Formats: sequence, C-alpha cells, structure tokens
Amino acid sequence: MLGICRGRRKFLAASLTILFVPAITWIYLFAGSFEDGKPVSLSPLESQPHSPRYTASSQRERESLEVRVREVEEENRVLRKQLSLAQGRGPAHHRGNHSRTYSMEEGTGDSESLRAGIVAGNSSECGQQPAVEKCETIHVAIVCAGYNASRDVVTLVKSVLFHRRNPLHFHLIADAIAKQILATLFQTWMVPAVRIDFYDADELKSEVSWIPNKHYSGIYGLMKLVLTKTLPSNLERVIVLDTDITFATDIAELWAVFHKFKGQQVLGLVENQSDWYLGNLWKNHRPWPALGRGYNTGVILLLLDKLRKMKWEQMWRLTAERELMSMLSTSLADQDIFNAVIKQNPFLVYQLPCFWNVQLSDHTRSEQCYRDVSDLKVIHWNSPKKLRVKNKHVEFFRNLYLTFLEYDGNLLRRELFGCPSEADVNSENLQKQLSELDEDDLCYEFRRERFTVHRTHLYFLHYEYEPAADNTDVTLVAQLSMDRLQMLEAICKHWEGPISLALYLSDAEAQQFLRYAQGSEVLMSRHNVGYHIVYKEGQFYPVNLLRNVAMKHISTPYMFLSDIDFLPMYGLYEYLRKSVIQLDLANTKKALIVPAFETLRYRLSFPKSKAELLSMLDMGTLFTFRYHVWTKGHAPTNFAKWRTATTPYRVEWEADFEPYVVVRKDCPEYDRRFVGFGWNKVAHIMELDAQEYEFTVLPNAYMIHMPHAPSFDITKFRSNKQYRICLKTLKEEFQQDMSRHYGFAALKYLTAENNS
Repeated sequence: MLGICRGRRKFLAASLTILFVPAITWIYLFAGSFEDGKPVSLSPLESQPHSPRYTASSQRERESLEVRVREVEEENRVLRKQLSLAQGRGPAHHRGNHSRTYSMEEGTGDSESLRAGIVAGNSSECGQQPAVEKCETIHVAIVCAGYNASRDVVTLVKSVLFHRRNPLHFHLIADAIAKQILATLFQTWMVPAVRIDFYDADELKSEVSWIPNKHYSGIYGLMKLVLTKTLPSNLERVIVLDTDITFATDIAELWAVFHKFKGQQVLGLVENQSDWYLGNLWKNHRPWPALGRGYNTGVILLLLDKLRKMKWEQMWRLTAERELMSMLSTSLADQDIFNAVIKQNPFLVYQLPCFWNVQLSDHTRSEQCYRDVSDLKVIHWNSPKKLRVKNKHVEFFRNLYLTFLEYDGNLLRRELFGCPSEADVNSENLQKQLSELDEDDLCYEFRRERFTVHRTHLYFLHYEYEPAADNTDVTLVAQLSMDRLQMLEAICKHWEGPISLALYLSDAEAQQFLRYAQGSEVLMSRHNVGYHIVYKEGQFYPVNLLRNVAMKHISTPYMFLSDIDFLPMYGLYEYLRKSVIQLDLANTKKALIVPAFETLRYRLSFPKSKAELLSMLDMGTLFTFRYHVWTKGHAPTNFAKWRTATTPYRVEWEADFEPYVVVRKDCPEYDRRFVGFGWNKVAHIMELDAQEYEFTVLPNAYMIHMPHAPSFDITKFRSNKQYRICLKTLKEEFQQDMSRHYGFAALKYLTAENNS
C-alpha cells in the first residue's frame, strides 16, 4: 500500500514539474527578452551586431539563457521517464505488503475507517514512517507458564528468529517450571544478538488473583495487565505476544508502527475478529463492555512510559472493580479488562490493520484480513482447538505453523553482521576451547564433540511427581534415539517409579515423538516420566551427554543407571527402595549392581521370579549379558555365585567392567569425550571405583536386554579402523587424566588395561 502512496506522490510531483517548470522558465525568458517594452530577439540569426543596443554582455545573457532552456528540457525528459517507470511499477506495489525499510502502510488508528475496509491495504494514510535502525533492539514480552506453553513459546520464537534482522530482547514472565525449561533452552541454543530476562510470574499472582477468571489460561492470562509495573522502569515500549502466535514477517515491521502513535495513543491492538463482544451468541450471553467488536490482546503494542504517566495501574484496577460488580468474572482474561478500559477511553488505542493478528478461532472474520499469502503478518491460534480450528485456509496455516514447529533451530544461530553483540562468557569459552584443538588431528571430530553445546529442551511433556517422604525413592535413568521409541511403553509397564529420559532427536523427530506419546494411553497415564529433548547436532551420538542430562534432572535421592534396551524385572522399583535402606546407601559409597541378562527372542515370556529366570537360563532362552561377544563387561558380577545367593555380596572392580548400578544422585557424571559406541560406561565405572565406591550385587534383582537392530555407531566402530584408533587414543588420555586426578591409586587402571 505504501508503494501506491509513493507512486501517487511521484506522479503528482512529476506532473507538476513537467507542467510548471517549462512554463515558468519560458515566462522568465519571454519577460527577459523585452527591453524598454520592446522584444529582444534571442536568435543569433536575428541579432544585429551593428545595432547600438547590441553589446557583449547581452550576448552572454542570451547564451546563458539558451543553456538554461536546454537544461530544463533535459530535466523534463528525465522526469517523464521516471514517471512512466513509476506508473509501470504501481500494480506490483499494490500486490505486496513488505518493505525493506519496515515503513509500510500500517493503519490509520481510526477505528471507523478501518472497520469500513478491514482488508489489508484499505487504509488511505500514505505518510512514510521512520525506518527501524539496523541494530535497534526490539523488545518482546511473553507470559509463559507450564510445560505446554513452554513448547508453544519455542515455535513462536523460531518464527520471530527466522525473519528477524535486528537484535531481540525477550522479557519472559514465567513460572518456575517455564523458567527452568526456557532458561536451559536459551542457554544451550546460544543465538547471537538475543537477550533473555525472566520475571517471576508467581510473585505477580497477588496482583491479579482477586479477579475471578473463567478462561483456560487461568491466573496467568491476567498478567499482561501488570507489565507496566513488572518490566524495567527504563523500558519505554514493548511488543506483547501470546504464546500461540506465529510470525510470517520481520517483527521489525511491527516495531516500526510505534512511530505512528499520536496524541494519547498508548495501545496498539487489532480489532477482535469474532462476534464475541457484540453479544447474543447464545441465550443470556453477556460479554464485557467493548468498543464495537472490541480488540484482541494476542498482539499488543505498549507505550510503557506514557502508560505509567497515565497511571495505567490505577486505571485498569478501577475499571475491573466496577465491571466485576455486575459481570462477576472475566471470560477472556486480560482481554475483557483491556476492552472495558478502551470503552471508557477510546483515545488510548491505535488500531492496527487486522493482518497483524489474523485470529484463527471458529467463526471469525479472519478471511477478510488477507487476499494473498504476502498479506499475512501474524497468525494467532486463539482457539482452544488450536490446529483443529475451522477455517477455509486452515491447511495452509497449519502447514506454515508446522514448518516452524519442525524447523531445525540450530540454523537460527545466525550472526547479525554489523551489529555489536554483548559478550557471552559461555560462547567465548567455547570458542577458546575449540581454537585450542588441532584441526589436522585425525581424531579432531571426536575431540570437538566433547565441547559441542546441544540445544536442550527439558520436560518436553507434563511432569508431576513428589518423591517419597522416606528418602528411599529411585529414578530410572536412560537415554534413547528415535529408533528405540518402541521400548518406552514396555519400560513403563515394568517400572512404576519415576523415570528420567534424555532423547536425542531432530526438531521434526521431537514432534513425531510428541504425537506418539500423546497417542499412547500408557505414556499419557504416567506423569512421573521426565522427557528431556537433546537436539541433534554433529555426526556422533553423544551418549554420555545424554546420560548426564537425564541424571541431572531427577528429584529423587537415588537413581538406577540403565539403558533403554533393558526391561527391569517386575517389582524392581520397590525392591531397590528396600535395598537402599538395607544397605544404608544414604551414608555409604555403594553402587548396587542389578545383574544383566539378554534374550535373542523378540517375543519373550518375561520371567516373573528369579527361579523362572534361572530355568530359562538353563534352557538357553536367556544368557548372561554380552556372554557371546564381550564377556569381560559383566563377568565380575559373578553370575555363578548369584544363582544361589540370598544376600547381597561384594565384588571387585576389573578391567572393562560395565555393570548397571543404583547410586546416590551425587555420583560423578559420565565423561563426555566418549561418544557413539565404546567405553562410555566402562569409564564411568572406573571413576566410581577411583572414588572408592563399593560394588555390591543384589541377589534378587535382574534386568533383561531385548534384541534390536545394531545401532549406526556400533556399525561405524566395526567397519571404520580410524574410529577404533581414536577410541583407543581417548581411552589412553582418560586413564592419564585419572592418574593425574586420583594419584597413585589410579595407576592400577593402566596396569589392568595392559594385562587385559
């Protein structure tokens, strides 16, 4: 639309120039050709050199006038050419709404004129607004609470980052859950020129808890009302967004609209596109007061400095108190109160064109906001149905949303060239560590993986668990990738206690997992399973990083370090809790070993007791784990003794020992240098031994490894000689580090390795 305005101005200016400049020039020339009321010839052919009136000075004047005439004619020719080009470009400007300077036509702020033509581009205002500076920081505020909202925020942020060309400062009003999730996510995302600040939503509850609210957003749906009080006092303006928003353009275009605010306009809002505030949707439907159709608060432009001067806090509180006397509660949370204030003070609002908030709830007028894809700016899934909403073009909107949902977030780590960014200690340390590596080293990729920062989304699904009060609770810890997803239901059936899982997935796979989990009755019935997504990056499977992530986020005093391919015996959870007390794990450094077995059968009648397991062992249905290929890994468990044992017994560490153990939550982490296949558990058990953990075998516990196709990493280990060479190098370096860290006692690991 701005293109049309510019075109009209160019057309008018050019026309006036073409018409008036020649006329004025020739009038001047014609007047100048008279002397003493008589015409003076300008033609050299008509000049009379012998005339007494002819002088050298008059000759120079005529020559200069002739030059000026030719200059004017040339200017006219150029103007005519520009005019024809401008007319030719006119339709193209009409079709598009994007502008490189973000100063496109945004709306008039006049409610009546906008209602008359709500389709994008119908406003008649043509004034060009100042562009957003290249490195100007754009401030965005979002209220976020809980596990589901945290997932939604990620998709919103992706859509903003995808289009942005400016530094961003996100102000997140979050509860404790959302803060934990999003703080870890952004810390590991490491996006340049993005700053995150958190504000405790729980501390703000008292500000709005007195307002009864029927909306599904609950008390958090009212917190946008207190942003003037919550956000920093020196912050002058902010864009406020709901979590169910998707951007289809650069947010700087919306930020530029602040320049259009006039007078006492302090709120930028899009008209509500449903008939909610018109009333009569059903019998006894009584909406809150609103100006016409009212305004939707999914996208708000707030001039914070002016709002504070107007005493916004007092204004909305008085309005809410007055209306609640008759309305009793809000139906649409903060939106009802915003509209009631605007009803009394319409001068506060600058009305945005509706393409800045295309509202996809049922029965809205959203289809009138766009004629073409290029018209879309912001999509708002403001129905409880979300992606299942009814809309003629919902498939297109859904695909656009899914594009960002499954978009690889690692690709958004783009530098904003030319814009200075704040010093990030973590980023600087990472660059320093990477610079110290030798890129010519054949094991460079292995070494680099140790320092790779993987984007991590904690508690991807709802998690709710309170550990047992007797301090005996145990969490099963494991890691997996997409190809082991089928094991989840079986493990949940075998282990009723809490579980902490780290999943190594791409963004698209994370959404496949979400759909899988939401479609599983078994998984949805369990709220004590923490799913932590570690996003894929690099060529290796970071097995020990995954284990560390899962270990770090447990809420119980003890953990059972398992693998996803194993099914624990029925009742193992309760048995381990009793063993914790019996063996005084709280006050001693013990690692309780759960003996591991395996089957080659995909369909197994799982043994319900030790006696049944021994019978299957004798019949060849079961084997001790890795008996055929890696006996040393579990031989120190002493399975012969376990067969008849009735009490726990101690075993000594041996080279390559890698049992599955129960330990306190404060045990050392796994060493990240080991990735993919090989030595990842062996190194951890070695460190437990170095820290003088006592290995104790549980006589009535067992776990069984289920068959599966070989992993990609074990295939690389078997087929790639350089892989094996690098693994051997990393082992030697680890043992040297152990010797330096633990001194003389750690020398036995070098000796044991040489003898094995």
